[in-house]
Amino acid sequence: MERYNVIVIGAGSGGLVVAAGAAGLGARVALVEKHKMGGDCLNYGCVPSKALLRAAKAAQEAREAHRFGVRGVADPGPQDAKTVMDWVRACQAKIAPHDSVERFTGLGVEVFLGAGRLRNSHEVEVDGKTLWGRHVVIATGSRAFIPETPGLKEAGFLTNETVFDVETLPGHLVVFGGGPIGCELGQAFRRLGSKVTILSSREHVVPKEDPDVAAVLAKRLRAEGIEILDKAKADRVELRDGKKIVHVAGRELACDAILVSAGRRAVVDGLGLDAAGVAHDGRGVTIDANCRTNVPNVWAVGDVAGPFQFTHWAGHQARVVIQNILFPVKAKFDADNLPWTTFTDPEIAHVGLNESEAKRRDVEHVVVSSDFGHNDRAICDGTDADHFAKVIATPKGKILGATIVHPHAGDLLAELVLAKKHGISLSKLSGTIHAYPTLSEIGRALGDAYRRTTLTPGTKARLTKVYAWLRR
Repeated sequence: MERYNVIVIGAGSGGLVVAAGAAGLGARVALVEKHKMGGDCLNYGCVPSKALLRAAKAAQEAREAHRFGVRGVADPGPQDAKTVMDWVRACQAKIAPHDSVERFTGLGVEVFLGAGRLRNSHEVEVDGKTLWGRHVVIATGSRAFIPETPGLKEAGFLTNETVFDVETLPGHLVVFGGGPIGCELGQAFRRLGSKVTILSSREHVVPKEDPDVAAVLAKRLRAEGIEILDKAKADRVELRDGKKIVHVAGRELACDAILVSAGRRAVVDGLGLDAAGVAHDGRGVTIDANCRTNVPNVWAVGDVAGPFQFTHWAGHQARVVIQNILFPVKAKFDADNLPWTTFTDPEIAHVGLNESEAKRRDVEHVVVSSDFGHNDRAICDGTDADHFAKVIATPKGKILGATIVHPHAGDLLAELVLAKKHGISLSKLSGTIHAYPTLSEIGRALGDAYRRTTLTPGTKARLTKVYAWLRR
């Protein structure tokens, strides 16, 4: 049988990084993919959703142009879903060559299109052909979790894998789930012209964020006409007179489409994990901080292993695996400094501990915040005054976590991620020159806010006496 240094099962973001990186360092690599190159990110996730969000934002910008004194721009009304999805597919087509079989073959990777299954810890079977690998990397991703709601399957529903095939704008879209995917796509369809209802089973939307953060987003979504039902789960679904009827909280919601965004589940079916002795559970493949499974030569990255389900996390884990497979100095993944962004408008960007977690863990901390209502560039941009940034820090100013709520929060977070990772204190951010007028000044404002917390009444009283003495 053919022998390889590395066999990668799954050509999503994590698998592609492993394959390209290992081949670039001279290893012989086999890449196995049973469906589409590029995985969820290119085909059903990050790329199409962000293209859709941009189209929806363009419609909203036209709708709100009057805020800036611009005349002659009318409400564009409901959009043609097919035309918008053509834009989405065009964006995918521009990016697809980067993830293509041809590119990876050119990099020296041997690509096998078919379902891969472990026969043992070193052997992978692909459509009857057996490959041997010194190391095997599992990168099979995740799929949408479908709740066992009575009548849901019979009525029909959309997931992130099918929503981008929509060619007729739903008159009323009901979203099961108030997490990032549900809020992002719900807002997009509302801006394109659909009536949207979000069923959030938790206390508030984006439940991993602090309540004050979620409140800003919920306020915006409701202002745009989205109905949000908190602590609500559908009891059942039925078809009636050509409509899908969702029974929830004693109400009947008649809708044209249901989008299920109630979480993700790791794809482990048919991988032969038990045959190879690889430990796994309902959350996916079990790994340690080195991304190694309980079988020494088998590794796993990305959604199939977690503990997070982000493209950039999969890429980070992939680099950890390359280091551990091909070099003697071992690496561990860095969960403490993982940033994530919910790409609603406003965006919510986050790294490290939030305020709720710090309280729950009884971590000694201070909270410093600054709102964009005092940022001159944000004022000129017309940004809502209730957008803000806050940092959770030690009393000495070491950053433990940060959250930003702003239309460009994902970009603005990078400075705080860098500062947190490398121990740069809030005081040093205060002393760093930021260009004016830019949104990045929020970093300096947070540093200034922290410095003000160190000025106790007693210290100020003593300084007042000193300054009085100097005026003699």
